[in-house]
Amino acid sequence: MKNTFKSLALVALVAFMGACKDNSKNTVETTTAPAHQHEETVVEEDTRFSVVIEGNDQMQFNTKELKVPVGEPVVLTLKHTGKMAKNVMGHNFVLLQQGADFQSFAEKAAMAAATDYIPASEEGSVLVHTKVIGGGESDTVEFTLTEAGTYEFLCSFPGHYAMMRGVVIAE
Repeated sequence: MKNTFKSLALVALVAFMGACKDNSKNTVETTTAPAHQHEETVVEEDTRFSVVIEGNDQMQFNTKELKVPVGEPVVLTLKHTGKMAKNVMGHNFVLLQQGADFQSFAEKAAMAAATDYIPASEEGSVLVHTKVIGGGESDTVEFTLTEAGTYEFLCSFPGHYAMMRGVVIAE
């Protein structure tokens, strides 16, 4: 019985290998593509300026100054490198218009939990902002600064603005 099983298994293996044999060497295929299919595909290069800013569990951004080009799209990613939840140590990135009243905005923002600490009365002062994120999370925004100058940024989570602030210099 063992020898019969081995013989059947060997026959099946040989038959399987014969069926899988590559017979493509015996066949020649010729295809001609229309001329228009040989044109080069032009891929546009991403010309957006990218920057990453990090916030941690010690209420700090990893930079106090960002330089960006005037008139070019900027992709900004905020990364929370800490471990604490957003309801305890949430961070956002808020870029204010030039000339906005920083202190007034920050005080009103502390009371605007329902709108990610962006007070409705101050929306005109905000150029762009991320959502509030917790440890291990990130958020990305895109913006273009059309005028050269210095713009203030902050984390508007309650109490954070005193330490988590800086400037974006558009040049």
